[in-house]
Parts: sequence; structure tokens; C-alpha cells
Amino acid sequence: MTSQDNFIYLTVALCLLLLSTALAQQFFHASVQRMVQSATIVTLLVAVWGVESKNFFLRKTFMLPFAILVFSFFSAWLDNSYFDKLYLFMLLVFFIITGLQTAKQVLFTGEIDINKILGAICLYLLMGLIWAVIYTLIQLYIPGSFTNINQNNQWFTLFPDFMYFSFVTLTTLGFGDISPTLPVSRFLVYFEAIVGQFYLAILVANLVGSHMASTNLKRNNRIN
Repeated sequence: MTSQDNFIYLTVALCLLLLSTALAQQFFHASVQRMVQSATIVTLLVAVWGVESKNFFLRKTFMLPFAILVFSFFSAWLDNSYFDKLYLFMLLVFFIITGLQTAKQVLFTGEIDINKILGAICLYLLMGLIWAVIYTLIQLYIPGSFTNINQNNQWFTLFPDFMYFSFVTLTTLGFGDISPTLPVSRFLVYFEAIVGQFYLAILVANLVGSHMASTNLKRNNRIN
């Protein structure tokens, strides 16, 4: 896997992981979500964090995702809500840093190609995951922030529903089956919808346009 094809693999992997989240919620015990999210961390670590270094396991930046996996294990073993919240905070930081790394690779390295466009799609999916973690934390700290959500303190039962809600909000589908009830949660919901629309309208459209312009320029140079 290199910087020329990493986002191709990451796009497929993220789609499969999102599907795995739904299948785990539908057919297995809720705690299986811990394994799915651990697989997500490993996938992002390899495809985004490790693409620039063959020895990325030896880098200091590996400490954060390793700590997340350790806290995931201990929170499952101890069944402690404080460990769960700390795990979610670390997961949020990891997703944000990974999103910034992805944006750096997409926007500031080399010419625009298909891999970079897929990277923009991966960044869009990461945005949905980031907001899903934020919504889960809000519900844990302020129960009743959303309607039609289980009123419990187990993040792995809340996260799949908030993942669904996050992507519905990001794409402005707005089915209405889950809705915010408090000012803070309402702000985050409409802010996610705004960011999602501007992201598609400005960034992705600009990347696709730049790629098409570059392709046409190369074609014209070959003809001439």
C-alpha cells in the first residue's frame, strides 16, 4: 500500500466497516461493536497513518491508537463508564487527527488523481464518524439530548444509532426518527448539516473539476 493507492483500499474498508456496524447491531450482541471499532482504528492506522513510513509501528504517533485499543480492552473488562468516556474522547481525538492527515494527503500532496478523490470521500465518511462520537458523548453526559435513543450509559449500544443519525444529518436526509432536544445538541446537528453541504459543494466539486481539467490538459498536449 502506497500514497498512490491507499485511499482506494481505505474507501472499500470503511464501507465494509460501516456495513459491519449495521450487521453487528442487527444480529449480534451490542458488545461486538467494540471489535468493529477496533478494526476501524487498525484500518485507519494502516491506510492513513502508516502510508508514509514502512516502520510506522515504531513511530511515536502510534502510541495514541495503541492506547485507544488498550482502553477499549480495559473498559470492556472492567465495565466502567469512566473508562468508556475516556475511550470515546481518545477515539474522537484519533478520528480528528486522522481526518487532518487525510486532508493533508488529499489537498497538499501532488496532483489530483482518482486516489485523491477517493480520499475526499474517505474524509467525508470520517466526518460522519466524528460527529457520531460527539453525539454519543453528549448523550452519555447529558441523557435525554436526543429522542428515540436508548437511555443507558453503554456507548456501544448508542454509537450505531448515532452513526446512522450522523450520516442522515450529514447528507441532510433528515428522516426525523431521531432528533435533538437541547440547544447544544441542536446546534451540533444543524452545524454538521451545513458542513456536509459546503464540503460537497466546494471541496469535492473543486477536486473533481481540477482532476478533469488536468486530464483534458494532458490529452490536449498529447494531441498537439
